[in-house]
Amino acid sequence: MRHIIFGGDGFVGRHLAPKLIADGEEVVVADIVKSDLTHYRKGTFVECDVTDPASVAKVGIRADDMVYNLSAKMLSPIQVRAKRHDFFWPVNVHGTENIIKAMDRVDAPRLVHFTTDMIYGHTVTYPMTEEHPVAPLGEYGWSKLKTEELAAEWRKRGMNISLFRPRLIIGPGRLGILEKLFKLIDMNLPVPMIGSGRNPYQFISVFDCAEAARLAWKAGVPNEAYNLGSLNPPPVRKLLGDLIRHAGSKSLLIPTPGWAVKRTLDLLDLINMPIMDPEQYLIADEECVLDVSKGERQLGWVPQYRDEDMLIAAYKEYRAKKDGHTVAANHVPAE
Repeated sequence: MRHIIFGGDGFVGRHLAPKLIADGEEVVVADIVKSDLTHYRKGTFVECDVTDPASVAKVGIRADDMVYNLSAKMLSPIQVRAKRHDFFWPVNVHGTENIIKAMDRVDAPRLVHFTTDMIYGHTVTYPMTEEHPVAPLGEYGWSKLKTEELAAEWRKRGMNISLFRPRLIIGPGRLGILEKLFKLIDMNLPVPMIGSGRNPYQFISVFDCAEAARLAWKAGVPNEAYNLGSLNPPPVRKLLGDLIRHAGSKSLLIPTPGWAVKRTLDLLDLINMPIMDPEQYLIADEECVLDVSKGERQLGWVPQYRDEDMLIAAYKEYRAKKDGHTVAANHVPAE
């Protein structure tokens, strides 16, 4: 059996590929770029642009292949309002459709596909199960919801498609919006919070994401959707406070009126001067925590990494890069 990972040179793929290789599996990484990371040493790389059906066809999917779609345009870099549809849709929606159609042509029935918790929108029930109402707050969430609708259609035609909805994925190789936070802390500047900071904030480790994908394959690729998030996320105030103490910073946490900050950010977004994506700040002060028990019940998946450890590990990576050092892609956060 071969495992074809579209977007395999991306954040999650770089951790999934070596897991599968360690299981003795043959791995094909299909991506538009090729890095010099170690996960290629025992795998095969195929250059592929998922937005081009001919390029996807050249990957050569076979009927008995296990396919993973990790290719995606994410929330960063920040896009202005007018360009968001054109930024997210080609890869997230059309790319997914191209992969599924290529699978269908050769009767390859098994796909693991990553979407996002951003399909839920505002918190309606707590914690948020996979049955939570869906109402995305922006183009990224809508693009991912569209892929879930595609999955539903193709399941009716006989495909097995496991869907994963992760919270903010962090780990070695991706800082994203966290870099802004780390700069404030390094400069001993005040750290404003949207709201009081009493609400929890949940991450998910890239290592836990990769393991979830592997376990979906092992479980026979259930036709189900699964939330991916940490266990027992702490309040924002504690999460950031622990980081500031670890960094030895003099930064102070500043609570703000959430509604006022959001309206200000809305205005900046309206005039095409965004400093944060609406899908992030509109839920920043909500009790937005995913219930991940379904993954444990059906896949045997249990997240291994705590939010506090993940954030400090990300800060250590930021400091290492700032000081001219590198962090290995398989670096594991401290327990």
